[in-house]
Amino acid sequence: MKSSATGTNRRYWSERQVLPAQLPKNGSLSHYFLGLMFPALIHTSTHLKGGIFGVPRFHKRESQFSIRTPWKFSFQPAYVDMYGLLRRRKILSHEKGFRYRNMASQNMEKLESNVAIIDYSQDVPLSTSYEVAMEALSSLIRQKKRGDRKGIGGKYGKLDRMRIYLKILDLEDHMAGLKIIHVAGTKGKGSTCTFCEAMLRESGFRTGLFTSPHLIDVRERFRINGVDISEDKFLLYFWNCWNRLKEHETEDLPMPPLFQFLTVLAFKIFVCEQVDVSIIEVGLGGRNDSTNVIEEPVVCGITSLGMDHTEALGNTIGQIASHKAGIFKHQIPAFTVPQVSEAMDVLQENAQELTVPLKVVEPLDSNELNGLKLSLSGSHQLSNAGLAVSLCKCWLQRTGNWEKLFQNDNKEANLPEAFLRGLSKAHIAGRAQIVPDLSSTSSSCISSEVAETSGNLIFYLDGAHSPESMEVCAEWFSSAVKENNPSPSLVSFSSHDIESINKVPGNGYMQHEKFNIQEINKISKKILLFNCMDVRDPQILLPRLVSTCASSGTFFSKAIFVPSISTYNKVTSGTSVVPSDISSKDLSWQFSLQRLWEKIVHGIDTDSLLEKSIKMDGAETLPRHQFLYEDASNCSPTDGYLACSAVIPSLPLTIKWLRHCVRENPSLRLQVLVTGSLHLVGDVLKLIRR
Repeated sequence: MKSSATGTNRRYWSERQVLPAQLPKNGSLSHYFLGLMFPALIHTSTHLKGGIFGVPRFHKRESQFSIRTPWKFSFQPAYVDMYGLLRRRKILSHEKGFRYRNMASQNMEKLESNVAIIDYSQDVPLSTSYEVAMEALSSLIRQKKRGDRKGIGGKYGKLDRMRIYLKILDLEDHMAGLKIIHVAGTKGKGSTCTFCEAMLRESGFRTGLFTSPHLIDVRERFRINGVDISEDKFLLYFWNCWNRLKEHETEDLPMPPLFQFLTVLAFKIFVCEQVDVSIIEVGLGGRNDSTNVIEEPVVCGITSLGMDHTEALGNTIGQIASHKAGIFKHQIPAFTVPQVSEAMDVLQENAQELTVPLKVVEPLDSNELNGLKLSLSGSHQLSNAGLAVSLCKCWLQRTGNWEKLFQNDNKEANLPEAFLRGLSKAHIAGRAQIVPDLSSTSSSCISSEVAETSGNLIFYLDGAHSPESMEVCAEWFSSAVKENNPSPSLVSFSSHDIESINKVPGNGYMQHEKFNIQEINKISKKILLFNCMDVRDPQILLPRLVSTCASSGTFFSKAIFVPSISTYNKVTSGTSVVPSDISSKDLSWQFSLQRLWEKIVHGIDTDSLLEKSIKMDGAETLPRHQFLYEDASNCSPTDGYLACSAVIPSLPLTIKWLRHCVRENPSLRLQVLVTGSLHLVGDVLKLIRR
C-alpha cells in the first residue's frame, strides 16, 4: 500500500500496522527513525520486492538518497510495546540527567483497532533515535559484569530458544540459503573471518560478515560488502526484529539476551540484504554458542586454541577444544591450524564421530603473496590467512563457483588474483592497528610551523587479553616500533594529507609513503597504557608482555593504568556522551595492576607506597611534570614516589595529558601501546577520533 508524500490520501493499515500522523515535506530520512516505528523510504526509481519480514529491500545494491527527489513511502508493520522502554528512558533521564532533545512533542495514541498514530517533532535528530535503540539493547544485558552466569529463565535451553526466535522471524527456512562459513577458535577468528570476507568480496560475491565484539559502535558487528551497516538500515531491521520478538515474549520465552538478539539480527540482516555468503564468527566457545543454531554451514574453521574464558569453557586445553569442535556438523568439511597435541586429539575425535573431513592447514607461505603484504600485520596472521584461503577455496568448490571464476587457475597452486587483493586489503580495527594522533600536532589548522614545534603521539592498538594473544601483541609491537622509530614525523602536511591519514586503516603499518613528511630526529619513549577485566589474570598477562618485549630489545619507559570508559552492562554508540565525573571512580583494580607492574620491574613489594596513592585527591590525579623524562634505568620507588608507573583516574584525562606532553616537547615521540582489553582499545579509538 502507498501513501503520497503530502499525506492527503492516507489509509489505515490492518491490525498491528502503523501510520505516521505527519509526513515531512522535505522527505528527510531522519524524521522517521525515532526508534518507535519505522517506515521504509524507497526511491521512486527503485523497484521493490517484499522481504520475508514484510520489510522492502532494494534490488539495487547501492541506492543514493536525496531530499530533492520525490519519494514514495511503504509503511510496514512495526507496532512496538514501548511502555517498558519509555519507563526505562524516564528513569534514566531522571537519574542520570540524560536529555532527549525535542521529544516533548511526541505523542502516541493507541486506537481500538491496534493502529498506532505517532506525531514526531520535525527536528528530532536521527542520533537520538539511535540512542533509544542502544537503550533497548542495553536492557537485554543480563550480566552485571563479565563472568556472571545468571540464567535468563524460561523452560527452553539456549539453542532451543534460538530456534524458536528464528521461527518467529520466519528465518528457519532461509538459513541454508545464507551459505555460511562458521569459524570458532581462541585466537585469530576475527582476523580469519575478515580475510575470508575480503577474498570472497574481491571475487565478486556480496558478503555478510558478523563478528564480535564491537569497539565503538554496535553496527561494526554487521558488515555488508565490507562496510558497516548504515544507521538507517540498522534501525529498520533492529526494530522489526525487536517488535516481533517482543510480541511473543512470555515467562517461558523471554526476550533474548544481548548476544542472542544480535545473532538473530545478523541472520535477518543478511537474508534481507540477499548476501551471497555469510561469514559468522562464534561468540564464545562453540558447542553452546548462540551461533551454533547454524545447522547447514558450507564449511567450518577452527583457529588457534589457547587458555581463555576458562570460567565457561573449562580449565584444560582439551575441554576448550571440545567446546570449539561443537560447531562441526555431520559430513561438513572443516579446517583447522596446527594445534598442541591435546587439542588436536580432541578435534580429530569429534570430527570422526560426525564423519567430518578435517584438514590441518599450514601457515601461508609469504612467497605465495607475489610480493604483496598481508594487510593485517604480525607473523601469526600467516596462520590465519592460510586457514582463510582454505575456507574460501572449499566454499567456492562446494557452491560450484570455483570453476566458473578460476577455471584457468590450479586449485592447489597459485592464489587467485582476487584472493591476493583480499589478503592485502582486509581490515579489522583494534588488532595490531597503528593510529597517529593528529590533534597532538595540530590546532584548528595545520601548518608546518606548528607541527615542527610539536612532538609525536602514536597509538599502537591491540585488544590482546589472553596469554597467547599478549605474546603475539608484544612481538608485533616490538617489530612495529623498530620499523617506525627511524620513520618521519607527521609534519608539514596539507589538509589533503590529513584526510589521507584519516582514511588509512593502519593495521600494523604506518604507510608513510602516502604522506608528505619531513625527517626530524625524535626521542622515542615507549609507554604502556593498560587495563584488563578482573576475570583476566594480570599476573600472567603482564609478565608475558614484558618478557616477550624484552627478548626483542623493547622496553617500556613508563606504564599507565587507567579504567575503561565502556561498561559491560551498557551498549553505547560512537556519539554517546563520555562521562566526565571521576570523583567516585573505584581505582582499586588499577592500583593492583600498578603494584604488580612495579613488582615485575623492580622485584619488590610496593604495598606501603601505594597505600597513600590510593587515596589520591583531585590535585594528584596526573603524574608530575618530570614523570616522562625520568630515566627508566635509574627508576626506583624511593621517597614515596613511583617513577616508572602511574594510575590516572580517567581515560579522557590521560589522552589529554599525553597530547599536552608532546605539544610542549618538539623532540619527543611517544609510542603508546594500548592493550589488555578490547573495551580500552575501543574507548581510545573513540576519543582520538572525536
